[in-house]
Order: sequence, then C-alpha cells, then structure tokens
Amino acid sequence: MLATSRLIVIGGSWGGIQASMKILQGLPANYSIPIVLVLHRLRNYEGNMQELFDKKLALKAVEIDDKVPLEAGHLYIAPANYHVLLEKDHTFSLDDSELENYSRPSIDVTFNSAADVFGKNTVGILLSGASKDGSSGLKYIFEKRGTAIVQHPGEAEISTMPLAAIQSTPGCSIMHVERIQAYLLTLHEH
Repeated sequence: MLATSRLIVIGGSWGGIQASMKILQGLPANYSIPIVLVLHRLRNYEGNMQELFDKKLALKAVEIDDKVPLEAGHLYIAPANYHVLLEKDHTFSLDDSELENYSRPSIDVTFNSAADVFGKNTVGILLSGASKDGSSGLKYIFEKRGTAIVQHPGEAEISTMPLAAIQSTPGCSIMHVERIQAYLLTLHEH
C-alpha cells in the first residue's frame, strides 16, 4: 500500500519563504500529509533552504532527491536548478530540462505533476511572487477537482503571482496565511 493518498504542494517566489514559514510553523511533527515546497531562488545560489526550514519547523525538512518516497511529517523542498515531478509510485523525479516561466524549478511543472498523480487529493497553494509561474498549474489542480488556494494579494509581498492565479482560476480560495494554516490543520488526521 502506498504511504499516502494526499499531497500538499506549495509554490512561491519573492516573499514566498516568509509566507510559507508562517503557514508551516503551526503544523505538528506528525502532520499526516506530505508537503512539497517549490520556491524560486537564484540559479547559482547555494544557500541551504532545508536547514533554514528544519530549524524553525516541527516538520522534518528535506531537500528533494531523485526516487525518494513521500512520507507524512515531511516538508520536501525543491532543489535549485531542477524541476520536481511526482511519479505514480509516489516518489520524486528530478529534471534539468529547459526553464519554464523563466524558472527551474517551475511551480507549474510540480503542480501539474502532482495533479496527475494525486488528482482530487491534491491541495495546491500559491503564495507571493513576481511572476505568473504556478497559475496554470493551480488551474490544472482545480480542473482535476483538487483544492486551489491563493494567498490574499493584499497580504502578499509581491501580488503578481497571486493575481495571475486568481485570474486563471476564478474558483480558487483566496486566504490570508493564518487561514491557510488553519485549513491545513483541519486536514491533519490524528
């Protein structure tokens, strides 16, 4: 039996680190759904994002590696310079093909892949950012009957990404980060 039947995918760019940190800080170490985080960062920046999140969260933060299986209680962080895809066996696949939306990792690539594997059991969350990456992927999650959530543009450090997502997916839920956190806690199975 596969370890999980649900997945939360979060994407963001400029302002996304702070917003995702606020959301994830309230989740317990035994959180019952794996979470994948795709944040844009400078291509040649070698900063350790995994260490930053691991110090501040109860969840175990790990940088994604090829063929690693999804596990509950884990925050999986997209590595720099790779697109992150999910496989049918609920493992990761890394891809260094062309940039999408001027980005690698691309939020759209991961959102689309998650929706293909998890369908209606996918929760997609798009946060602050200065590009349109993630908006078509969030729409795809919504079309697959998954849950599409966008950070309230008025709260986002840069509203370009949330506004693009709201325009492409009129049926998405628009929430402040505290409400996103509260929603994720309602999904947790004790």
